Amino acid sequence: MNKSKLLVSFLTCFVIQFADHSVAQQTKTNTAKSNIMYQEDIVYGRVHGAGLLADIAYPMKDTGPASPAIISVHGGRWYGGHKKDNSTIKVRQWADFGFFAMSIDYRLVGATPAPACYQDFQCAIRWMNTHARQYNIDPDRIYLMGQSAGGHMVSLAATLGDGPYPRTGGWEDASNEFAAVISVAANYELTTLSWGNIWTPEGEDPIESRKLASPVNHVRQDMKPLCIIHSDNDRSVPINNALGMVEALKKTGAEHVFYRYPSAGHMGITEEVIKRSREFIEEMETK
Repeated sequence: MNKSKLLVSFLTCFVIQFADHSVAQQTKTNTAKSNIMYQEDIVYGRVHGAGLLADIAYPMKDTGPASPAIISVHGGRWYGGHKKDNSTIKVRQWADFGFFAMSIDYRLVGATPAPACYQDFQCAIRWMNTHARQYNIDPDRIYLMGQSAGGHMVSLAATLGDGPYPRTGGWEDASNEFAAVISVAANYELTTLSWGNIWTPEGEDPIESRKLASPVNHVRQDMKPLCIIHSDNDRSVPINNALGMVEALKKTGAEHVFYRYPSAGHMGITEEVIKRSREFIEEMETK
């Protein structure tokens, strides 16, 4: 090989090695920049020895102020759905926003009748309050977000709290406090909804049970702030169900925000919903 070919070969090798080194450094930088811890299937409670599971993600930081937190509750008419479907937040995305983010599974009515699903969700709130110091969470900045049946449950938390439902799953002596609620395409009055009869506790009057579990029946002025997001052409939860809730909030003077869309259907956790949710949280944080 002559000198010119040898020089070209050397330079080519150098360029390739330099490029590979640059890519590796860029990947390392991007990974370090995100600095997010992600964990699947953590156990946030136990019922009769069975674990209640959640996915969590949070920014890794040794110092600095405590993070806000968000708990996401999936939809599925209390009968289906799971913590990774389109009715939930993506926890790593919200960790990038600066939140401790948690998306939960709960007992579905096909296995355990209502109100088990709601009791599990309440357990998740207590778990977060219990572990606030461990994960550097600000307990005064815990937000709840749910879609459809999940929206029903987070709204019930805002209006009824524990209610008469016994605490199960663990952390029974812990706080179930939170800051505010975001409810997407939710059902607020179970007795006027076609699929409200799925909420049927064992050994109880079904109509009275559904009235008790309807957030609209517990609206009061000092309830937690509520953000309602709904569409006029929602075929799963008709708009009148949401409008009844909004009217009750107005009458009592309860703090609320209502985002109404003409043709967004049965809304999931879309980019528009994320945008409105973050605006609502930012408004709460400035008060």
